[in-house]
Amino acid sequence: MDKTDEKLLEEIADLHGIPEGSFNIRKNGKLLARNSDTDVEIVSKKDKDGIDIIVKAGVKNKSVHIPVLLTVGDFHDTVYNDFFIGDGADVTIVAGCGIHNATCRDAEHDGVHTFYVGKNAKVRYVEKHVGTGGGTGKKKFDPVTKIYLKENACFILESTQLGGVTDTLRKTYATVGKNAQLLVKEKILTDGQDRAVTDFRVTLKGKGSRADIVSRSVARGESLQHFRSDMIGKNECFGHVECDGIVLGGGHIVSTPKIDAVSPEASLVHEAAVGKIAGEQLLKLMSLGLTEAEAEAAVIRGFLN
Repeated sequence: MDKTDEKLLEEIADLHGIPEGSFNIRKNGKLLARNSDTDVEIVSKKDKDGIDIIVKAGVKNKSVHIPVLLTVGDFHDTVYNDFFIGDGADVTIVAGCGIHNATCRDAEHDGVHTFYVGKNAKVRYVEKHVGTGGGTGKKKFDPVTKIYLKENACFILESTQLGGVTDTLRKTYATVGKNAQLLVKEKILTDGQDRAVTDFRVTLKGKGSRADIVSRSVARGESLQHFRSDMIGKNECFGHVECDGIVLGGGHIVSTPKIDAVSPEASLVHEAAVGKIAGEQLLKLMSLGLTEAEAEAAVIRGFLN
């Protein structure tokens, strides 16, 4: 790996060189490195680009890293990754994607990830998108995440995109089974002419199912963000959607939450708040010696943490 690869890996997955445990590193549409073991097996698909990740039942405290790197322009990479999580397993999966585009041509990566999570299993899925490079070509991500949770399963999705990505359409679909729960924490920062759309559709199907979706976003420059969510309660369940945004300069944020209580025993809540940074927050920090720019940056860091 060259220095650009190493830097992207550090940014998207907190990695320094090759990670320990199971991993699959992809660069410019090709396999760069892979390691799997008896607990977590990684197998290439035969009919299309992508991999199957099989986590055996009962496996605990395991991590899997599947970063993707793009370092060329005029390139569109699509992968189909399926995750089979055995009953009672507990695993952390890190799927960072980084594009370094110094050209005038667009570079795009689209990952279609499908999770089949067994009974009593727990998955922490960390997804981070990073765009770097001074070229005029776009850095685009259009990920699709599909989640199917069986009884008592837990899925934690931590999704982060903090600048550098020019265009993204992020789709997340989930079906939550009996006593299962889905927890989502999304953080997005856009600037310049960036465009970011997130689209959640969650079906609370099983009795006692739960979902909690929290999105924090900041739109600067002339960037546009659109948060869409559709939560459907088909049983005795609880669902909560919250979207909070900060608008700076000519930024634009649209929030469209939707809840649909099909069952009379469904309890669904949505909240949305968009506005600018309060002047008293900036004044308080500036009174401590920070410049206005430093105070604004400190508020944004705190808001997105």
